[in-house]
Amino acid sequence: MTPTSNALPRQTKRYEQKRQAILDGAVQLFNQKGLKGTTLADVAQSVGLITNSVTYYYRKKEELATACLLRSIEALDALIATALQRKTPEERLRSILQLYCERLAESASGDRPPLMSFSDMRSLTSPHMELVFDTYNQLFRHLRSLYDLEGAPPLSRAEKNARAHLLISVMHGVRHWIDHYEPQDYRRVADRISDILIHGLATPQSAWHPTVLPQMTWPSAEEVSPEAFLRSATILINEQGYRGASVEKISARLNVTKGSFYHHNDNKDDLVTACFERTFAVVRQVQQAAEADGDTGWDRLCTATNELIRYQISDQGPLLRISAFSALPEGLRGQTKRTMDRLAQRFGSFVVDGMVDGSIRPLDPFVAAHVVDSAINAAAELERWISGVTRETAADIYARPLFVGVFSPEAEAEAQPASTARSAATSARG
Repeated sequence: MTPTSNALPRQTKRYEQKRQAILDGAVQLFNQKGLKGTTLADVAQSVGLITNSVTYYYRKKEELATACLLRSIEALDALIATALQRKTPEERLRSILQLYCERLAESASGDRPPLMSFSDMRSLTSPHMELVFDTYNQLFRHLRSLYDLEGAPPLSRAEKNARAHLLISVMHGVRHWIDHYEPQDYRRVADRISDILIHGLATPQSAWHPTVLPQMTWPSAEEVSPEAFLRSATILINEQGYRGASVEKISARLNVTKGSFYHHNDNKDDLVTACFERTFAVVRQVQQAAEADGDTGWDRLCTATNELIRYQISDQGPLLRISAFSALPEGLRGQTKRTMDRLAQRFGSFVVDGMVDGSIRPLDPFVAAHVVDSAINAAAELERWISGVTRETAADIYARPLFVGVFSPEAEAEAQPASTARSAATSARG
């Protein structure tokens, strides 16, 4: 009997099944241990093969990682394509988040393999990095078309890029906290995120005029100093994960020797711990200053968000990305994760304060806290996606849409320079 046109020969089917099993096992390990911390032998063991069997399909680990990343990008691109067929911008955005969270729920339930985290993309080498980034950029442009379709507000290219980066950053961030919920509740989480992004956080009397906190001062990282090593390590961990940020690479960024590294640091693990503590200290200081400065929950949340985004693209930034946590050694994870969650939930306290005083509309404070935290966390990459963005303009073009709604046109309420915001905010409060 002649096989149908879409039927694969038995050998080809077996080949494809084994290849997909290798990809499934590799994604699990890459997400847990990072690209640098995973070996082909680890992957082979996870799927019950010998290493030579894996190298029959993927000769090198980077080829395997590239295949995993491209498969995940393809899956995201497909759900975006489905969602963009809806009629209105609001329906399209809701559908993107619903389909995405449903996909995460299927992975959490064991019904489908997980998507690979994109945090290690920059640890790839040429030509794999170029291939993955080109494909990811196509995904980004596809998502950005949400703001080009009928019904979307008139926006500049920079504004579209900022809002697309905000949306995809919130999507990436969801993976780090949605496990607080049962998989059957992930759809509800998607609806609550959509509500926040579409309608913003503000009540009608609240306006986006964040205050710059003049008392915020940070150690200089210009010279070879403990602070300089912390900043260098933070940048490398964000780009290449814990294992990719080697002593050699950290030292090379500062043009110093390994001897100089060990003159200032006892070992790499202690430096990484100090990097997390540095990030936590900055967030705590900003949150405390915003709490003391603001009259309302809205004021405090706007001010803290603005200040942390300014820090992210300053000479002292960035903060460690949430994604850096996943590749930490097991012994460093527990307390680090608890601290990250506590600091994120402090934004939730500002949201609750705002709902009580009437400056923030009723919404889910837990979800809002993590959405804001994800947006702040991803601000370290703003300069990659928004040409010409500065400390003074970053929060206005990137965070303001989150606070007032991503389909709100900029012309509706021109954002003032943050340096003049204190007097404007005082006047607005009457």
